[in-house]
Amino acid sequence: MWVFLAFVSAFFLGFYDIAKKKSLNGNAVLTVLFFNTIFGALIFLPFTIVSAVSPDTVQGSVFNASLSASEGILPAISPLKAHLLVVLKTFIVLSSWIMGYYALKHLPITIAGPVNAIRPVLVLMGAVLLFGERLNMLQWCGVAVSLFSLFLLSLSGRKEGIDFKTNKWVFILFGAVIMGAVSGLYDKYIMKMLPPLFVQSRFNLYQVVVMGGILLLMNRHSSAKFEWRWWIPLISIFISIADFAYFYSLSYEDALIAVISMIRRGSVIVSFAAGALLFREKNLKAKALDLALILVGLALLCWGSVIGN
Repeated sequence: MWVFLAFVSAFFLGFYDIAKKKSLNGNAVLTVLFFNTIFGALIFLPFTIVSAVSPDTVQGSVFNASLSASEGILPAISPLKAHLLVVLKTFIVLSSWIMGYYALKHLPITIAGPVNAIRPVLVLMGAVLLFGERLNMLQWCGVAVSLFSLFLLSLSGRKEGIDFKTNKWVFILFGAVIMGAVSGLYDKYIMKMLPPLFVQSRFNLYQVVVMGGILLLMNRHSSAKFEWRWWIPLISIFISIADFAYFYSLSYEDALIAVISMIRRGSVIVSFAAGALLFREKNLKAKALDLALILVGLALLCWGSVIGN
């Protein structure tokens, strides 16, 4: 079941990237992200209210957004610690999102998507460094193929005037990818202690508070103009569905974070198709080959992870 949920998450992540690109083109990044956090919080607010006012209504179901959902299943944890864990997740994710939003605004989606797709490689390397895991031959081959595909993608980017060695938006994008990998490793850690919908609902609420503060501080020094687009609420809808499926996939005891991360990066197929059909981006043949190699690398990582477990 957790594999199916990972594929559902990947599908909606692809549409999430499309909605972001449509919303960000020529628009104020921080304001778009702020509205994104508001709509995300509103989506999960009813579950939070019902879980608090009438807990019996949702007790034992996937729609329980309270800590009581963990009784008898997850280790006991104090409410204060639970909320602090979610607050830390909020800062990790927002740092990734802010960098990722700015990068996506200034880079073609057919460049940003494949670069984002290497996140599972970093998650796997993080598991090696932090948890002492060892890679088998298939996994090392996957890492090598993925890194080689990035080199080819940098060559494709040069044809569009994007030099991976000097372009600041590429560096910012890599920063977003690194923080996204940190978030993936952290998610696996906290999902052993907290119910999925509790994490997702509180995380969205805390995002509004943090982004509101950031927006107030930054707008004093920014002249960026904001234009409302109906793609903006779609960002929240798509990412909420994707994250809902993602968190529940992680809640399964036999779930493998490396495999889930790799499947989710399959979202690049959806966003790449949008780059060709909706955004009419250039140099697609060369990028398609680079993308194919990235997917081969992810397949090798996935295969190696399954065999290794």
